[in-house]
Amino acid sequence: MQVKKIAGALGAEISGLDLSKGVSAILAADIRQVFLEHQVIFLRHQDLTPAQFLGFAQAMGQPIEYPFVKGIEGFAHIIEVKKLAHEKVNFGGIWHSDTTYLDVPPMGSMLLAKAVPPYGGDTLFANQYLAYEALSDTMKRLLTGLKGISSSAKADVSKTREDRIKTDGKGEGAVAAPQQFQALHPIVRTHPETGRKALYVNVAHTAGIDGMTDAESAPILNFLFTHQVKPEFTCRFAWEPHSLAFWDNRCTQHNPVNDYHGHLRLMHRITLQGDKPV
Repeated sequence: MQVKKIAGALGAEISGLDLSKGVSAILAADIRQVFLEHQVIFLRHQDLTPAQFLGFAQAMGQPIEYPFVKGIEGFAHIIEVKKLAHEKVNFGGIWHSDTTYLDVPPMGSMLLAKAVPPYGGDTLFANQYLAYEALSDTMKRLLTGLKGISSSAKADVSKTREDRIKTDGKGEGAVAAPQQFQALHPIVRTHPETGRKALYVNVAHTAGIDGMTDAESAPILNFLFTHQVKPEFTCRFAWEPHSLAFWDNRCTQHNPVNDYHGHLRLMHRITLQGDKPV
């Protein structure tokens, strides 16, 4: 296994592995260590069946179902993240950490590229450890103890789900598409494995600050939303068919770039069980 950083802030490519052969406990521990150190890892040339993809996910954690979109045939934990050639809005096309509107948000998420456009469709990632550490001591003190209100119903991100809910939504059952979720989480989160502090708000889901009026919370949140995705905190990944990305939702954000109108982009995604932020 070889590891190569792709940017100064975060991100590393792992080469020399064929995940289709399965992952031993020792290898899983090694990959997990690289994941914790670099926050997002990338592996190319991984032509995996859904069963093989799920097997890798199970070696890294506990797969869970996504609340709004049903899984592919035979695999409830694997959803399609796609933008069809005629569509203009891409799924999740805004800076965010996945599903922070849940009481127990996911630890991590994985994407496996099945079809990529001839150009564009890159994904940006941002290091929320660095974003927190770059704040002034005064701002850190101000944020200590504050909780952000996360909602699944913020308009900007709701629009990015509309096409997928129409075609692949969970229209029946316990979690129907119209259902809304809301949760309170610390604005500064302590990572349960590394012990480092990270900003844990995002423009897609954080709708306010608990105990503050909208007028009071908006200037603080707007500052944080801009600050936490500065270029020096980010990396950018250019997808190829069979590329796989695995990122840590507890200390990163991501943003898929919507610059490939007229072309199909299709990914398989698995989300992994997390713990309640503290």
